[in-house]
Amino acid sequence: MNAIAIRGRGLVKRFDDVIAVDGLDLEVRSGECFGLLGPNGAGKTTTVEMLEGLQSPTAGEIEILGRRWDRQATRLRQRLGIQLQQSEFQDKLTVLETVRLFRSFYERGWSAEQAIQTVSLQEKARAYVRKLSGGQKQRLSLACALVGEPEILFLDEPTTGLDPQSRLRIWDVVAAFRQRGGTVLLTTHYMEEAERLCDRVAIIDRGKVIALGSPAELIGSLRADHVVELELESPLAPETLAVLDEVLAVGEENGTLRLTVRHPHRAVPLLLGELERRGAKLTRLATHHATLEDVFVELTGRHLRDS
Repeated sequence: MNAIAIRGRGLVKRFDDVIAVDGLDLEVRSGECFGLLGPNGAGKTTTVEMLEGLQSPTAGEIEILGRRWDRQATRLRQRLGIQLQQSEFQDKLTVLETVRLFRSFYERGWSAEQAIQTVSLQEKARAYVRKLSGGQKQRLSLACALVGEPEILFLDEPTTGLDPQSRLRIWDVVAAFRQRGGTVLLTTHYMEEAERLCDRVAIIDRGKVIALGSPAELIGSLRADHVVELELESPLAPETLAVLDEVLAVGEENGTLRLTVRHPHRAVPLLLGELERRGAKLTRLATHHATLEDVFVELTGRHLRDS
């Protein structure tokens, strides 16, 4: 069993009358990639900022690499790399100058050139920050997080808004960091990203962890391999389809009926027969293998990226 790199016990964060994090417990093992998923306002970023030492919890305890922020903050910051959702850099500095500035904050670490090469920005090393595309700025932010050669890398939605090619580059950098023994905690709005990168994920809603496990374990909790989505001309109560054989559960979101089923080749004919019997006109039908997104929808009632 790997040591615990990040531990939060009973974390609470209040902003006046709003409870953003409500008694949250979390453990991240050394060397793993751990994902936090949740709708907007669920408490993900607040949780990460407390773990990063950027906010103090209202209640609860935090240990990072066996140390505490209230006692050993200076030493801890030397061992962490942090990429925020949005980073503001000096437009009149070049990429190389920016990474050298961040390198100066650490007692040890890579050269600025090595960090830039790691994120494939060497061709832009002499370019001014203001000339970079959104994807290039994200990679610059990642280079600044890596230049201190951290043991733990915090990534808050590192690929939001990026094109597929830029996203894949960042995934490769994260994978290489883990191969060197690093620990990663990330938040993301992309289920494919969580399934590909994360050993375990925690789904957070209303400041609490409502599900925890590997992507495969969470998908398996649906007890079904497939999901069938239906759209009809007129509304139909979900419970009218829940009684059919092969249908394990039925939910509704924005007029779309979502059914988890055991065997789609058996379930679909039964569904079509029932719809015909009720005179319900089908406008769309789609099936897919169950994913982490389906787990999220079942637990929270909404899609992650639309929440």
